Amino acid sequence: MHKLSDSQLVVLSTASQRPDGCAFPITLKLKGNAIGNVLKSLLTKGLLEEVPGRADDTLWRYDDGAPLTLKASPAAYRHLGIDSEAVPVANDVPARDHPSGKREPAKAAQAAAIGEADAKPRKEPSVRKDSKQAQLIAMLRRAKGATIEEIAETLEWQRHTVRGAIAGALKKRLGLEVVSEKSERRGRVYRIDTAG
Repeated sequence: MHKLSDSQLVVLSTASQRPDGCAFPITLKLKGNAIGNVLKSLLTKGLLEEVPGRADDTLWRYDDGAPLTLKASPAAYRHLGIDSEAVPVANDVPARDHPSGKREPAKAAQAAAIGEADAKPRKEPSVRKDSKQAQLIAMLRRAKGATIEEIAETLEWQRHTVRGAIAGALKKRLGLEVVSEKSERRGRVYRIDTAG
């Protein structure tokens, strides 16, 4: 497993929380071309991948006139402990020309042509039992819950990665009700609300 810097982890965790897995827009504030270097290093490690971009996407570069953008690769989701079924399917779909002149993934164009109601429903994401995400859920299901510090220490994550996983993977993607309360322990205690 690759050792990542805080900047690399922020870019990956932000991309993995987006429904399409897109790395753009970059929310990280760095000076000069530092963000370009972060993106290039993630590409080299195989944690980001180039995919065909649309006219409304933030573009990474052009390849023979075809626009390319960056998305989190399946390896990025595995690195963050997110189950592979949660990976957006559009990453592996080749682009095709849309009648409007824009390029878009074939599945997205097909779903738009069929209509939202007739499109195949998306499979609910599941959690692999031996993943860090499963360990995080187990910690939050305990009666005493867990603090950000305890989770970061146990999973060997940075604190911002823990917060991102709770807000993105657990709340948004899996729809879990995570509540927090003040505690005498190190910081706020987070737990999954079983009543909600």
